Amino acid sequence: FFTQKPAYEILSGLVGSEMCIRDRNRIIQLFTLLILLGCQKNDIEVFNGPDTNLTSLNNNWVVINYWADWCAPCIKEIPELNEFAKENRDLLVYTFNFDHLEEDDLAPIAKKFNIEVPSLISHPRDIWGIETPPAVPATYFINPKGEVVLSLFRPQTKNTLNKIFLDLKK
Repeated sequence: FFTQKPAYEILSGLVGSEMCIRDRNRIIQLFTLLILLGCQKNDIEVFNGPDTNLTSLNNNWVVINYWADWCAPCIKEIPELNEFAKENRDLLVYTFNFDHLEEDDLAPIAKKFNIEVPSLISHPRDIWGIETPPAVPATYFINPKGEVVLSLFRPQTKNTLNKIFLDLKK
């Protein structure tokens, strides 16, 4: 079956008395989709973790935590967030620096405050439409359909995050 013919010649050769135009169009659509999926890049930049894309994040619960190094409640919340992520391997936890630091500036601060979960470099606004919150800390829960289902604008503990996550999964 291997041939050096272009795909359009192969597909057009399939069009005959046994295949209608609708079937040919479906095959072309599927073929195009496969090409697009195969070429998809990791367009979400992540520090301290692998870059990813929206397709990889779909079908997962995601938690985004906005923080800043000048925010005392944020710094107090970081160990709680680290523990929450360790206890809940069935969701993805990311931080995002309120000041939108680039990787070179973020690295020493993340190390200083022992941020163990991956940090988004790409802005959550560009991924889920989450605008920068008016204050920090701020935590967002995103369901497996990619919808923001809860926004919290106060410091959280591991226990409150666990309770919230259990309630949201029901």
